[in-house]
Amino acid sequence: MEIIHSLSNYHHTEKTVVTIGTFDGVHIGHQKIIEQVVKTAKKLGKKSVLLTFFPHPRMVLQKDASIELINTIDERAHLLSKTGLDFLIIHPFSIAFSRLTALDFVRKILVNQLNTSKLIIGYDHHFGKNREGNLEQLTEYSHLYNFTVEEIPAQDINDVAVSSTKIRKALSEKNIKTANKYLGYNFMLSGTVINGKQLGGKIGFPTANLSIKEAYKLIPKTGVYLVKSMIGTKTIFGMMNIGFRPTIEGKHQTIEIHFFDFKENLYTKDLTVEILFFLRDEEKFDSVEKLILQLKEDEKIALNYIENNL
Repeated sequence: MEIIHSLSNYHHTEKTVVTIGTFDGVHIGHQKIIEQVVKTAKKLGKKSVLLTFFPHPRMVLQKDASIELINTIDERAHLLSKTGLDFLIIHPFSIAFSRLTALDFVRKILVNQLNTSKLIIGYDHHFGKNREGNLEQLTEYSHLYNFTVEEIPAQDINDVAVSSTKIRKALSEKNIKTANKYLGYNFMLSGTVINGKQLGGKIGFPTANLSIKEAYKLIPKTGVYLVKSMIGTKTIFGMMNIGFRPTIEGKHQTIEIHFFDFKENLYTKDLTVEILFFLRDEEKFDSVEKLILQLKEDEKIALNYIENNL
């Protein structure tokens, strides 16, 4: 898959099968649409194109600083690269872009820029200025500009009973198994390992402190989670604490991962952590000794879960 930043950098002339959307989460509902795009393109001998936008329209139009997205844009691109698409176009969303009328969007982008032969969209898709464009208008314009439109029926989408909103809700309720089922993969956090206070190492539980630069990335609620990472060529399991470390009077939220039977220094390395299971809530202990006892119990529960479920 070729990743192209901005429509202005797309210079291919082949006929295409296109889908459009934010696709946050690239969940199993999204995957149905993308599978249809890839399959149709191959059948027709065309190129498959997914057009997405960044920043998220709500960040631009509503100045919504509180928005939480399931994927960073890099995670989204990584997930989409596995789908068999030929091209991923990530177009910068702006106020000017939002003012394109539905007709201009079709003529300038779908027809002139992408040379669309077929457009495949999800149920109840809207586009263009004030979201004025709909299936009815698309169908009308498709006759005018000689392309076809296919809407994935509501029934097909509803059959998988999933949405990005449902996934965010599951994550906010620490229901990791449900979120991962809806996603079709394990929810992930990606960042860089930074220096911490190295208190974990002093109590026998050294941790990698993960810094995530994207403020919009959804972080699950505070608590202890079972996780895994690919480090080099090995899958390494561990337990991650998201929280404020109340036992040692922590002042700000941290993301710390203790990997089992792992000694390497990960400082400054980029790390992706997949979250597998919620172990327990974060709590304040009366002493560091009681915290250590709990961490040993957490590790025992985590290792038992790995042995019996993974």
